[in-house]
Amino acid sequence: MPKPASPIPPGFHAITPHLTVNGAAAYIDFLKRAFNAVEIESERNAGPGGKLMHARVRIGDSMLIFNDDFGDEFGLPPIAKGRMPFLLNLYVQDADAVWKQAVAAGCQVEMPLADQFWGDRYGHLRDPFGFLWAIASHQEDLTPEELQERQAAMLRGAGDKR
Repeated sequence: MPKPASPIPPGFHAITPHLTVNGAAAYIDFLKRAFNAVEIESERNAGPGGKLMHARVRIGDSMLIFNDDFGDEFGLPPIAKGRMPFLLNLYVQDADAVWKQAVAAGCQVEMPLADQFWGDRYGHLRDPFGFLWAIASHQEDLTPEELQERQAAMLRGAGDKR
C-alpha cells in the first residue's frame, strides 16, 4: 500500500513555475552558471529524440520545472517570442553579485538594477532563452503611507527614490 504523501512535495511552494523551453538541457547549464541552480537529476526525463519531457532545478529555496517544446509532436502553435506576459522574480541576498553573474552568463539588461521606491534593489534581465527575470534584494520595510509618498514622488519625477 502506498505511503501517504504531502499535498505539496518537499522543497516546493504552492505556486511553482513550469516553463516550456527550446533547448531544455542547455537551459539547465545556463541556470547553473547564471543563478547557481542545482539540478534535481532524478527529475531529468528524456523523451523522443532526446528532448527533455521534464526537468527540475532548485534556485535558492524554490523549484523551477521545465521541458523542451513538443509543439510539433502534438500539433501545438509555436512558442511565443518577445514580450511574454510574465517574468520570473528572484529574491537574493546580494542583487548586485547575482546581477553580475547573470550578465556574465549571457543575460541582457532590460531595466538597470537600481534602488526602487518600494524598498527593493531591483532590475530586469532577459536570459538567452527569452525569459525575463527580475533580480531583487529587499532593503527596507515601508509603511503603506511611506510607500504611497515615494510612489507619488517617483511619478512626479521627483529626486531620490529613497
